[in-house]
This record gives sequence, C-alpha cells and structure tokens, in this order.
Amino acid sequence: MNVINIGIDLHKHQFTCYFLCKNEGKYFKYETKKEGYDLFKNDLNKMQTEGFKIRIAVESTGNTRYFKKEIEKLGIEVKVINTLHFKVVNQTVNKTDKKDAKIIAEFLSKDMLPLVNLSSEKSEKLKRLISAREILVKTKVKLKNQIHGFLLSFGIESKSGQLNSKKGRNIVISQIEEADNKMIIEILVDNINKLENQIKEINEKLEEMTKSDRSVEILKSISGTGTITAVSVRAYIDDIKRFSRFNKLSSYCGVVPVVKCSDEKKYYGGITKRGPKELRTAIIQMVLGMIRCKDERNNRFMVMYRNIKKIKGSGKALIAVARKFTKLIWTLLSNDFEYDKNKLSLIEDVKQPDPVLLESFEQVA
Repeated sequence: MNVINIGIDLHKHQFTCYFLCKNEGKYFKYETKKEGYDLFKNDLNKMQTEGFKIRIAVESTGNTRYFKKEIEKLGIEVKVINTLHFKVVNQTVNKTDKKDAKIIAEFLSKDMLPLVNLSSEKSEKLKRLISAREILVKTKVKLKNQIHGFLLSFGIESKSGQLNSKKGRNIVISQIEEADNKMIIEILVDNINKLENQIKEINEKLEEMTKSDRSVEILKSISGTGTITAVSVRAYIDDIKRFSRFNKLSSYCGVVPVVKCSDEKKYYGGITKRGPKELRTAIIQMVLGMIRCKDERNNRFMVMYRNIKKIKGSGKALIAVARKFTKLIWTLLSNDFEYDKNKLSLIEDVKQPDPVLLESFEQVA
C-alpha cells in the first residue's frame, strides 16, 4: 500500500500542506474555516478511496486540538509535534510555510518526529475556566486599585482591605460628597460586584466539574491547599501516568535549574520556567499555603524552607521547596494516597541544605 505523509503548517487563517509520496511532493493551501476543512477532508477521502494510507503531522498550537478532532473523524490519525523538541523548523534560516510543511512531512516519513499528547477534554475545559477566572480576578484587583487612587485624589484615606466586602465599599461611597465623584466610584463598585458574582459562578462550576475527581481530593488533602489551587494543578497535570518519574513532572513544571556541563565546567542557572506558568504558580501557592499552617511548621518541607531562606532569601526558598512539592504530588497521585503529615514529621538530625542545590537557584527571578 502506498503511503502519503502530510506535513501541516497550521496558522490562524490558513494551513499549508505538503503531500509526500515516494520522494515526490506537492503543496496545497486551505483556509482554517468550515469551507477549507471540508475541502481538505474531501481531498483526503479521495486518496483513501484510491487505496492510499494517510499519515498526518502538525505542530502543537492554539487550534491544533480542533484540527485534530476534525481530521480524526475520517479515521486518520493526526500526530502532534512537540515544538519544544522539534527545533529544525524554528531554527531554519529561510523560513516559509511551505518549507516548514515539507520538513514536517519528511521527518514524519522517517518516524523522527518528537510527539506530544494533548490533554483530555475535561482538563481543557478546566483550564479555560481557570484562565477566565484569572482574567476576572486581575480586573477586579485593577478596579480596586483605581478606586484607591481616586479616593486619594479626593482627599479620602482608604485602607487596603476596605474594598474587599460590599459593606466596606458602601461605606466608601457614603464618604464621598461631590455628586460627580460619587458617580465614578459607584460605577467602579458596581463592576466589582458583578465581577465577584461571575467569579463565584466559575468557582461553583469548577467544584461541580471536580466533585468526584480523585486527583482533586488527594491534592486538597495537602495542608494549606484550597479547591481552586488543587483544580489548577489537576487541570495542567491531567493524567499523572504521563510522567514515569517525579523528576519529569518537575521538569514539566519548569522548576528545575538550567544545567550546562562541558568538559570540566559546570553551570547551574536559574529555573527553566518551561511548561505552564499557571501550574508553576499553583504549586508555589501550595507551598505558601503550607507555610501559613501552624501545625506544619516542623515538617521537612518547612524546615528546608527556613534553612534556605536564611541563606538565599524567601523567593529562592519557595522555588526550592516547590521543586520538592512536585515529588510529593507525583508520589501521592501515582499511588492514590492522601497526604499524611506524620510521614513528613521531622527527625532530630536535620541536614543543612546542600550548597550545590542552593547554587542552582542562585539566579531565580
């Protein structure tokens, strides 16, 4: 059976294809809308009826999931490329859509493409909700800061937590005498109230979607971890079986140091910051949550945090402990165990932090 390897260079408005068969190829271009997808699928159908086996590869991008879902309706597997490891296209000097598609097709024909698995539909929905919630929270904070600035210009002193409740916001409004100024604050406060209601709706939806989710239950069992933080970690990790070892999860979270070794020289830089920023932030929030728990002050994580903080400061200490937290998360999720603080209880002989480990976090932002 003849095989056609198709490399796809997918963009927002169009996608370029290179059809490679027996060392001969052709270029085609389609629009990324219903008409374009229908035309592409019709061409694929014709090839299938003529007895060709079709193989398709596309780089991971914003609309890759939709593209993959549409093409797989025809029973054709779509391989998704790990763009982080596939540097050939990104580093090409003479870079065009046609050349990118051709390179993908050629590597596909030789089975030399680094692949990646897309997250599940549930995880994708959770990530969208979390992203929308983050936008709303940032907007709410921005409006509060704007109100504090206006009040200062009106000669009214305001406290940082005064706008956190409806009662406090109403008190602020009652302090303003001039009608025009009062109208401005009332509009901003009204928007804050609406944002709070919308954030509440998203929180309820997240709880509903993860009500019987075992991974969220396990993550919430860790001291100081709330529902939103647990859901964020669960959404971006997806299936823990994707990571055969805890250090692979650490690398995915971007909390491992950059290491460069050549000859006798060794360099340990700041953390890579690769992987989802949201996941990295959520894990740091888990560490901060545990720091606030008084009954966890003497476990191994907290002692490690305090020791590193004395030498390198709180920022680097947080990152170092966050890296250790990825091992805890991987262990709990992989073995379906809930957190047991007794297993992290401190033994009397506590080792001081490894200076090499400390050096690896020297340049952490």
